[in-house]
Amino acid sequence: MAVSAMMMIQLSAALSVGLIEKVGSGGTAWLRLTMGALLFMLLARPPLRWIRRRDLAPLLALGAASGLMTVAFLAAIERIPLGTAVAIEFLGPLTVAGLRSGSRRMLVWPVLALGGVAMLTEPWQGEVDPVGVGFAALAGLGWGLYILLTQQVGDRFSGISALSLTIPIAAVVAAVVGVPQAAGSIDLKVLLIAAGLALLAPVIPFGLEMLALRRMTHTAFGTLMALEPAFGLLLGLLVLHQVPSAVQVVGIVLVVLAGAGAQRRGLRAAPDPPEPDGPAGVQTT
Repeated sequence: MAVSAMMMIQLSAALSVGLIEKVGSGGTAWLRLTMGALLFMLLARPPLRWIRRRDLAPLLALGAASGLMTVAFLAAIERIPLGTAVAIEFLGPLTVAGLRSGSRRMLVWPVLALGGVAMLTEPWQGEVDPVGVGFAALAGLGWGLYILLTQQVGDRFSGISALSLTIPIAAVVAAVVGVPQAAGSIDLKVLLIAAGLALLAPVIPFGLEMLALRRMTHTAFGTLMALEPAFGLLLGLLVLHQVPSAVQVVGIVLVVLAGAGAQRRGLRAAPDPPEPDGPAGVQTT
């Protein structure tokens, strides 16, 4: 289930390239997030009455980080290969894992991944797209913030209830650049494609990840997630016909190894249990 979730996320990214050509990367991000928000709100009514004043800042920040991550990543794959973009983006969560471990030795993994990224971008060839790399790095920053904020918000709102709150915020953030790009190009076909892409990511993968986490430890799950850059490379090859060089394949292997190694101390203390009078999926403490 975890592997299926990763494959669907990367397939959604690869298939988004066609929509990007029609409505732009910002427009694609906005439409995907908007469709995803509608689907999540249909699946779970947003628990608005349980939001406290101190919940507002992390909820807004998580939604903004989600929007930033999506817009920046789609802008990156418009300019650089999918596998390369995923690997660069992956530096965000790797850096978070290294810094939060409390051990300087753990910082070796982001450094190893950075070496892998250098092999992927091959700057010595003189063909690096600095704008694409910059967008992928910005997406990595968004992913790192997303991880930190998800843990904070997840201690109050769990499962779909959290996404029914944050994905609409992400859609509003993406609308800033998405609406101007997509204006005049939206028709029924575009809306149907955006809805299908939203099902591929994040709606169905999130459900699969929840089911997978019931059957495996968070550390094992995180280690498996380290394969995501490899899946990005694979889907880029199969769907977008982006053929990597031998050096780039070695670079992806280094990034995957770094991601797996960073999970060695990936455990997190469990939050306080919810009080018995709280609603399903929402903690009242």
